[in-house]
Amino acid sequence: MAGRSRPVRARPPVDVPALAEAVRSGDRGSIARAITLVESTRAEHREAASELLGLLRAYTGSAIRVGISGVPGAGKSTFINALGSRLVDAGEQVGVVAVDPSSRRTGGSILGDRTRMSDLSNRDGAFVRPSPSGRHLGGVARATRESMLVLEAAGFGVIIVETVGVGQNEIAVSEMVDTFLLLTLARSGDQLQGIKRGILELADVISVNKADGDGAGPARVAAKDLSSALRLVIPHGRRPPVLTCSALTGDGLDEVWQAVLDHRAWLEKQGSLSARRAQQQQDWMWAMIDAHLSDVVRESPAVRAIRAETEAAVRAGTLSAVDGSTRILDALIEDLRSR
Repeated sequence: MAGRSRPVRARPPVDVPALAEAVRSGDRGSIARAITLVESTRAEHREAASELLGLLRAYTGSAIRVGISGVPGAGKSTFINALGSRLVDAGEQVGVVAVDPSSRRTGGSILGDRTRMSDLSNRDGAFVRPSPSGRHLGGVARATRESMLVLEAAGFGVIIVETVGVGQNEIAVSEMVDTFLLLTLARSGDQLQGIKRGILELADVISVNKADGDGAGPARVAAKDLSSALRLVIPHGRRPPVLTCSALTGDGLDEVWQAVLDHRAWLEKQGSLSARRAQQQQDWMWAMIDAHLSDVVRESPAVRAIRAETEAAVRAGTLSAVDGSTRILDALIEDLRSR
């Protein structure tokens, strides 16, 4: 009958054990569904995701985890496409979690990495998953770590996390991987500009990309300058190797990957790989607590009741941000006490 709305079909509950088994078998559709589940913020999905990760946890931990960040325009996606394709050709199973910037206004995300990594995306031995960064600090999605575990349980032996390369995301990604790879560029004499000391201290391997054609010479100069800078930034202990490469021609990619493997071997020899991952688990716990508390605040009925008015007052300047946050938190506390 015209005008009558169709009934909304309730989605069947997630069969978590079956999904876990399908992920373990490497079924690509199930891997995608599992990652969608761990990315969801719905309460019932979070419970199912927790159960799923519990079933998969025994099959995780053996992969090589690499985080890749760098200055804008460094060619991170192109680099991952080229390096990942070489690794697949060499027999590796490569999983990529590519974190895209989300719009602060709409929550929308560009999610263009599957286009920039078209060669790798089409390989049977690879799985590329764009992931919107959401509102979480550093541009690293809350579920990025959990997506990594899903891919590990599915049998991917190399996990790459690409970040948006802005803000404080370098810190976030360094706390979830074994090796942090920094990509940079030669910039006609000012290549050190924009590279903060902090990120140099975080980097385990550094490579100057686009070392091809007329850029080959400047790239070598940039690498030499970076090596000199590192002696000042890190006067003692291990300093990251500084290499050059070209994602376009493939030159230097094998050497960069060998540097990643050498760093992992160094961690294992020092006995610090397991300690590093244990610390990451603890950091992850607190990150989840912070994220959950943020959700609790936003979902509180008492907070929702005053949110629009409080935000309007802060925008108008009649209420300071400090007083606004206090009003929100007071409403939350009162809400929790009344339950």
